[in-house]
Amino acid sequence: MLGIFASPMSFFVSLLLFTIGAIGSLIAQKDDALANWWGGLFAIAGSLGGLIFATSAMIVGNSMSFSLGALTFPLLTFSFHVDMLSAFFVFVISLIALFCSFYGIGYVKHYYKKYSIGALGFFYNLFILGMMLVVSSSNGLFFLIAWEVMSVASYFLVIYDRKEQSNLKAGFLYLVMTHIGTVFIILAFLLFYTYTGSLDFEVIKSGVALIPLSIKNIIFVLAVIGFGTKAGIIPFHVWLPSAHPAAPSHVSGLMSGVMIKTGIYMMMRIFLDILQPIPTWWGLTLLIIGSVSALLGVLYALAEYDIKRLLAYSSIENIGIILLGLGSALTFSSFGMPQLALLSLVASLFHTLNHSIFKSLLFLGAGSVINETHTRNMEEYGGLIQYMPQTAFFFLVGSMAISALPPFNGFFSEWMTFQSLFQGIAALDFSARWIFVTSAGALAFTGGLALACFVKAFGVTFLARPRSQEVLHAKESLPLLRVGMGALAILLLVFGLFSGFVVSFIEKVGRNLSIFHSIPSFVSVLPNQSPTIANFLRVSGPTFFAFIIVACIAVALAIKYVIHRNQEIRLGATWDCGTDLTPRMEISATGFVYSLMTIYKGVLMSRIHHDVKYFDEKTGFLQKSRTVTLSAKDVYQLYLYGPLRKLAAISSEKVKNIQSGNIHTYIVYIFFALVVALVFAL
Repeated sequence: MLGIFASPMSFFVSLLLFTIGAIGSLIAQKDDALANWWGGLFAIAGSLGGLIFATSAMIVGNSMSFSLGALTFPLLTFSFHVDMLSAFFVFVISLIALFCSFYGIGYVKHYYKKYSIGALGFFYNLFILGMMLVVSSSNGLFFLIAWEVMSVASYFLVIYDRKEQSNLKAGFLYLVMTHIGTVFIILAFLLFYTYTGSLDFEVIKSGVALIPLSIKNIIFVLAVIGFGTKAGIIPFHVWLPSAHPAAPSHVSGLMSGVMIKTGIYMMMRIFLDILQPIPTWWGLTLLIIGSVSALLGVLYALAEYDIKRLLAYSSIENIGIILLGLGSALTFSSFGMPQLALLSLVASLFHTLNHSIFKSLLFLGAGSVINETHTRNMEEYGGLIQYMPQTAFFFLVGSMAISALPPFNGFFSEWMTFQSLFQGIAALDFSARWIFVTSAGALAFTGGLALACFVKAFGVTFLARPRSQEVLHAKESLPLLRVGMGALAILLLVFGLFSGFVVSFIEKVGRNLSIFHSIPSFVSVLPNQSPTIANFLRVSGPTFFAFIIVACIAVALAIKYVIHRNQEIRLGATWDCGTDLTPRMEISATGFVYSLMTIYKGVLMSRIHHDVKYFDEKTGFLQKSRTVTLSAKDVYQLYLYGPLRKLAAISSEKVKNIQSGNIHTYIVYIFFALVVALVFAL
């Protein structure tokens, strides 16, 4: 039975369902409700099909290669190769797409009569289809086609709410950056073709010995830039904080939860599967990039008061954590320590899975809040827990998971990442050891800042008193929205409680790569326990959960029968210094991070803006109100992309003069072009 579900036919059925969903949404676009349900239900069906296929393929454990028969052209074969690594990413894509699609059916109703729901359903299904093709294609040219399908579909989703000028700018920046990344990917594939004579990944892998080390180094740099741009690593992240907030929230969940992971998938595929063996500096470079991305990502997130931009910057942080695991795996592999390399790869894959779940949940929760308050500015929230209690609970669960608090899943993947870094500190030579020490310190620091960031996000949004009239009219999310969020919240707990079994399954995914075939398993799964390696400290999800429950009961009993025993409790109003309590007395998002932004103002380029209003504006006496706004500048936007943009504009102005409209000038250009061509031909 599992063999049937893990067959190529099962995979193609899933792809076909997305295709029908896309085309059917366009056909039904005159009826908003029909287009919405058609696109949503086929996306759900396709995601379920992908889940069944991927789960069966990982259980069976066989790799499969297949193609679309006669659809073959020079250099292009519509061929697929699904091993356990591909199946794992198909699983992650399908899992998140399933619950985002449930959420989306209810969420997009507020777009009725404003925009084409059929177009949204078309690009949404096409987007998921493109991601599935990206992680399953086995031909470089076919991969690039799938990559473009994914990128272009997501571009149209980013600019879907096109009445907002900022969304159009965000979409343009995303399109430019993603195609700059594609240029570097194409150059890497051209180098593969030059030395192996093929764009087929398996042929390239078998002929990797023909590629000189210097060329492999160039391919590494090109791949890091190309795929790192899609993943959102610093400094190629500039598109991400603008594009993710611009898209509809269920699309934001998909983009942040799984689309950026396609770049991670290709890094794993090329560095750990195709280009082995590799030099040591590759892994150390990824460790440095991961540390910088994690630290700066969370610092920029802390400075944000736009809730979706905060979540977008947090994705950069978590991509950095994933790269810490991947960089450790590459380093251990280059030092001939395959068992530790496998441990690090599993930590990276586990955090990939975990981040996709809790970040999607947080984007869906943010979308529900925005849908009710009509703003992304957290300064205008407050007290939403009274009006949206279930959404608040789901957002709290996601915040605890992303802050790596047990017993939720984020804790266990970060714990494994720490263990891989600690092993590097203990086992490697002096130069590599200090990079591991720095990376472990960066990860610890990032964890503390992430906790502060999401205390701010949850507290400012849901606690205290309402700070705007929109909050007073907010209502709980629609049932379909809560289904999507609730299911993801349950998964956060389940994958935390049973992290040992999840990791043992992911280890089989890693062991499917050829460099790990012959090594013994590092996982030792005992009843209700997580993986251990040699003398590692054992961490148990269920034990953590039981300890927390017992601790809460003990504290409650102590308060009731010890602390408050024989004490009379009186409830009264809070002393307000003789004035009425107002929302202006609350700690705002700006106030919460003011001290941290002051400490790191050299990195964040933070600025304080004062907006003062007076009773008499002419004289400037008798201050009526003062508003303080704290903002941070992205140093890469300021000092890298800003000057590059100005240079491109100046160069374009100069080059524009070439187009003079004079036919004689054009003839001269053609003459010189022919001369140059003949010189190179000879």
